[in-house]
Amino acid sequence: MRPLEIRRLGLVPYREALALQQTLVEERRAGQVPDLLLLLEHPPVITLGVRGDGGRSHIVASSGRLAELGVDVSETGRGGDVTYHGPGQIVGYPILDLRPDRCDVHRYVRDVEEVMIRTCVDYGVEARRLDGLTGAWVGDQKIGAIGVRMSRWITSHGFAFNVNTDLDHFNLIVPCGIADRGVTSLERLLGRRIPLDEVEDVVAHHLCAVFERQLTSAAVPA
Repeated sequence: MRPLEIRRLGLVPYREALALQQTLVEERRAGQVPDLLLLLEHPPVITLGVRGDGGRSHIVASSGRLAELGVDVSETGRGGDVTYHGPGQIVGYPILDLRPDRCDVHRYVRDVEEVMIRTCVDYGVEARRLDGLTGAWVGDQKIGAIGVRMSRWITSHGFAFNVNTDLDHFNLIVPCGIADRGVTSLERLLGRRIPLDEVEDVVAHHLCAVFERQLTSAAVPA
């Protein structure tokens, strides 16, 4: 199996993480780094996709309210609509070379969903896919969102999994442009806070299993 290196980055401003991904994609293409999984949190930020207006029309809070709450707004370059990132949410950015045998965008998105669904199962939560929508869902509430980018089959961007996220901040937007469904988190479902590093371990384990990679970081058990 190919190696997969885990990099735990802690709290990283969104634009800094975006620049880092761009650098790592080129390094991966040049063979200077192995497949990577970046695990991090962002300070409160609303991010916009590349479709249409990127989701600007789905920001319902005023610019004054966003400033009051310290919530930034950022362009991304990824697919998908508007979403929110903030502390207590695991953001995963896989930098993977899908060549030669996984060059299928649809399969890639389904595989990332599978990672989050399996993570939920480990906590006794039944998550699933919903027809016509992306992400991991518990009932009609999204626990994990996906927005990806591919450059000649090198992946970037990825997923956001709500662990102890402040869900009130999702009221600032229409999450992913879907007005008739809500959001949830492991904390809300289980009634307790869960250590983020513990959930990162679970996520890393399942990503390696789903993508058939061998973990190389000693910090996360395979």
